[in-house]
Amino acid sequence: MQREKFSSRLGFLLISAGCSIGLGNVYRFPITTGGYGGAIFVLMYIAFLILLGIPIMTAELAVGRASQKSVATSFDVLEKPGQKWHMMKYIGIGGNYLLMMFYTVISGWMIIYFIKYLTGSIMRVPPEGLGALFGATVSNPVTGVISTAVVIILCFGICSMGLQKGVEKITKVMMVLLLALMMGLAVYSCTLSNAAEGLRFYLVPSLENIKRAGVMTVMSSAMGQAFFSLSIGIGAIAIFGSYIDKERRLLGEAITIISLDTLVALVSGIIVFPACFTYNHGVTADAGTVGAGFLFTTLSSIFNAMPGGRIVGTLFFLFMIFAALSTVIAVFENIMSFWLELTDLKRGNIALINIGLMMILTLPAVFGNSIWSAVMIGGKGIMDLEDFIISNNMLPVGALVYVTFCSWSKYGWGWDRFIEETNTGKGLRFPRALEFYCKFILPVIVFVLFISGYIK
Repeated sequence: MQREKFSSRLGFLLISAGCSIGLGNVYRFPITTGGYGGAIFVLMYIAFLILLGIPIMTAELAVGRASQKSVATSFDVLEKPGQKWHMMKYIGIGGNYLLMMFYTVISGWMIIYFIKYLTGSIMRVPPEGLGALFGATVSNPVTGVISTAVVIILCFGICSMGLQKGVEKITKVMMVLLLALMMGLAVYSCTLSNAAEGLRFYLVPSLENIKRAGVMTVMSSAMGQAFFSLSIGIGAIAIFGSYIDKERRLLGEAITIISLDTLVALVSGIIVFPACFTYNHGVTADAGTVGAGFLFTTLSSIFNAMPGGRIVGTLFFLFMIFAALSTVIAVFENIMSFWLELTDLKRGNIALINIGLMMILTLPAVFGNSIWSAVMIGGKGIMDLEDFIISNNMLPVGALVYVTFCSWSKYGWGWDRFIEETNTGKGLRFPRALEFYCKFILPVIVFVLFISGYIK
């Protein structure tokens, strides 16, 4: 069967960026920035994006384009006889499913809160009641199952329509609307009374802030945020490399994707910080423990206090839906590609099978907030445990595999083949001089990140 291709480079860039752009960019990044030093954290975050994100994403794209396969079979195609790199397929396939087991549940919460603001029902809830409202919302198993089902059915339905007619067409519109909403909300936030104070904290470095948070803590958190915000390491990006031609060199494509991802994260801070400093007396959440509750309680109380807050809240959660669904569609397309390569089934049948499969797999995360809330493993609830396994284990281990495979000629695909594939076409060349860095230094950084997750 002939490999599907994107109809345009813009489609590839927007969909690849959509895979990286997700909920962590929009609420996790600004509030983590708030707790870990403000502008100093932002500078470190950008530095680690350059040091980690660009070479690892380039490696994923190169493996995908060279093999013309997903992570399910790409290493089988490229590895030398007798090698075991194809075992990576289990991390890749398992990682994509595990990510969606809780991500689709949170995406469903976005839809619920969008409806609450659209109808205005949440505007009648006093600030002190928003926490109880959020608790009641996520602890209702029926609501959780229904909202998650809507996300799963909608996104697999889009994937069943095909790469160009479904995934590319829908995601391009969604990403354009996401960027437009984001810019509009940012402009509005900059008109708030204490916007200047919030932006000063966010954009002007302060040694006092970093001393308060601790240099090593800030550095570790910035490195983790940069790495995990890109969804690199489980083949979620490699699949889109397999859908593009060889007209463009891959370094420039990786930089463009990461730049779009970073733009959304940075502008989300411009939305959040002026609002926090105007209506919340600054950032009061603990960045080390902040979760979805900050989004649905603190930010909701801010929207409710704003003039026109119902409209702002509605647009904000619509923005959140686009950010969430762009990631879900991208990962579901990767799952779809696994089945297309490993079976003889058509897209429609694969979608139906996986809708049922995902509905079952998401039940632990749904029930973990309700009827199974007492279940704790290693001090973590079910959803937090799933997040920890994917974020602190599968992503860094997968990244190590991609970097090692592409940089070691004796043990893997090899540096020469990687450079040849990456530098085919027009655009920025990947420097050959980075061989030592990719072989020895980059794996150490990723390994330190992996260990630091357990130390924390």
